[in-house]
Amino acid sequence: MATSPLLRLLFGTGPLLAALLGLARGSNATVPLVLWHGMGDSCCNPLSMGAIKKMVEVKIPGIYVLSLKIGDSIVQDTENSFFMDVNAQVSLVCAQLSRDPQLKGGYNAMGFSQGGQFLRAVAQRCPSPPMRNLVSVGGQHQGVYGLPRCPGESSHICDWIRKMLNSGAYTPLVQNHLVQAQYWHDPLNEDLYKTHSLFLADINQERVVNETYKKNLMSLNKLVMVKFLKDSMVDPVDSEWFGFYGPGQAKETQTLQESALYTEDRLGLQQMDKAGKLVFLSSDGDHLQFTDEWFNTNLLPYLR
Repeated sequence: MATSPLLRLLFGTGPLLAALLGLARGSNATVPLVLWHGMGDSCCNPLSMGAIKKMVEVKIPGIYVLSLKIGDSIVQDTENSFFMDVNAQVSLVCAQLSRDPQLKGGYNAMGFSQGGQFLRAVAQRCPSPPMRNLVSVGGQHQGVYGLPRCPGESSHICDWIRKMLNSGAYTPLVQNHLVQAQYWHDPLNEDLYKTHSLFLADINQERVVNETYKKNLMSLNKLVMVKFLKDSMVDPVDSEWFGFYGPGQAKETQTLQESALYTEDRLGLQQMDKAGKLVFLSSDGDHLQFTDEWFNTNLLPYLR
């Protein structure tokens, strides 16, 4: 919507004009939404992210929805979900969001599977434009220690990924070239993980506490985390609620509140929890499996 010379003459170009334009646009004054897809998916798959985008646009008329594409094509976007350095992906997204005039006033974000922790990195590293609510749908915030399905049993790529992770997830070759290795969290080798994890150990403040990361994450209005109770892909599934295996073993899990990450408050999650900023939701299905009704009831309120 172009700004007329008369409006600029009467009201200038400041906040008053912006407010008036918001009223004039009506539903277009809604909070924009940024989506980040998961492993093996793309920005615009009509059966996944494309369908989510359309559903939100129908339920919130006038909303601006940006479904992130990492690369110059759908094929590149899908390939990059396996093979492009996560830190480079986050930097690319931060630059894209900062250039988008639709997002200047802030936005909500929704990440699916690994897109959940990638968007959390955006929140921690790139506070402008400001992220308001972050909805993580099956995101693995404490990483994974196993890939039972990735995203399908017959995928040759998944077979190769499992081989690479089992042979040496923290070697420079694998860390630099395999996305899933960058959030591989081996509870039996915590020192190795903390030293060599290029992505997850950094955003989870495993080496040093970056106060800027902490401040930026705490500025969120809500951090909403969805766990899938019958998830056959994420191991351990508790990672979707920021839980993980207890130190030194891979059998029993801890909740977020039982972990050192929480008790030491390295990310500010303890303070956010006490302030009512953490929301723990569950869906009684497999990974990323939910109904439209469940989505509308449980997640849509955080996107308005």
